[in-house]
Amino acid sequence: MPAPATLPAGITLDAEERALAARLFAEIAALSPDRAGVSRPAFSEVESATLAYLEREAARAGLTTSYDAGRNLIIVLPEDAEAAHYVLVGSHVDSVPMGGNFDGLAGVIAGLMCLMRARARGERLARPVRVIAMRGEESAWFGPCYIASKALMGVLGEAERAAAHRGDGRSLEAHMESVGIDMTPVRAGRPLMQSSDIIEYIELHIEQGPLLIGKDLPAAIVSGIRGNFRHGAVRCIGAEGHSGAVPRAFRRDPVLAMADLLTRLDETWLSILQKGDDLVLTAGIVHTDPGKNAMTRIPDEVTFSLDIRSQSPETLAGMRDLVAQEMAQIGRERRVRFEPGPVNTTAPALMDGRVVAGLVGAMERLGLEPMVMASGGGHDAAVFANAGVPSAMVFVRNRNGSHNPDEAMEIDDFLIGMSIIHEYLSHDGLEG
Repeated sequence: MPAPATLPAGITLDAEERALAARLFAEIAALSPDRAGVSRPAFSEVESATLAYLEREAARAGLTTSYDAGRNLIIVLPEDAEAAHYVLVGSHVDSVPMGGNFDGLAGVIAGLMCLMRARARGERLARPVRVIAMRGEESAWFGPCYIASKALMGVLGEAERAAAHRGDGRSLEAHMESVGIDMTPVRAGRPLMQSSDIIEYIELHIEQGPLLIGKDLPAAIVSGIRGNFRHGAVRCIGAEGHSGAVPRAFRRDPVLAMADLLTRLDETWLSILQKGDDLVLTAGIVHTDPGKNAMTRIPDEVTFSLDIRSQSPETLAGMRDLVAQEMAQIGRERRVRFEPGPVNTTAPALMDGRVVAGLVGAMERLGLEPMVMASGGGHDAAVFANAGVPSAMVFVRNRNGSHNPDEAMEIDDFLIGMSIIHEYLSHDGLEG
């Protein structure tokens, strides 16, 4: 068990809110169990059941609910139900396979509890607020990521819509239609939500790295989000052979070619970091054909993924060129062929300075030590920001990373993060 969270001096938390948050997280986890952790596949019955659960809880608290054109759940205070312009607060409810219960869901529950708190106290927030519980953010199910927010902003592309589900092989478009989404405007690139109606977008999320744990801080404000390009399945094709009978000069070994590529990219990564620039690189999937592979067989093919991220558009563009160049050179040298397959891209996103400053001010009013940091992981906030919506995020301390059953966000830290957003929604914008 992780050690209990240490609250900053002067911070007190409401016992009823603590119990409510714990119950909401536990009951949603019970709706979506897997062999380990939870699984809430994008555009699945489990995801829909999670939205239905949140809808019932919101209605019990006297809040008004509806579904938008992307079949995302919308929750508002009754008095703000018809507001033409609003602050959008939320995140996604889907998870990776055998993932943790807090990634994404924490941001939805934070927004819901901000409205529940306002309703219980009879408060009127400074500006109308809509809480959104989005579908389909994770790339694990189809390859493309930020699916709901891209559809809302009119930027979900044809190749993304055609992407096949990892399980049943049906297209993303078919799965979206199966939950009731009219894909006609999505295909035409028409937004399902007008960005001009959104005053700001704010998202709470667990931190996916160790910085807040190392600094012993419960929360921080995010200044920017790394962009990325991702190849879900790069194929390197060579020639099979006997491990003892084929000399090096005659080999066309795809595994060594892949290793050569990753080594060269790793050396470039180190060089970029030494220059003070930003980059991370991961090959999270590597496999040969399990039906044919053997210890004594040179494989004829290896498949692997590439996930390359940076806060710099120039760095990402340079890395895309470099990957292509290195694949071509190694292909000639080792007599193999690289087939990189489809690539999914997301541009880096800067958070809005005014909203960031407002959230920092909310931290200070609550007696918290202000902390501003960049996000290494990608989030729906990047899509809204790149669509011109002033956006910002609150990170909450979390042990053991994310996308795994061992995510360990403390409820007290979550309540502090939620309180930062509530404080901001209650006071900022009163003069604007």
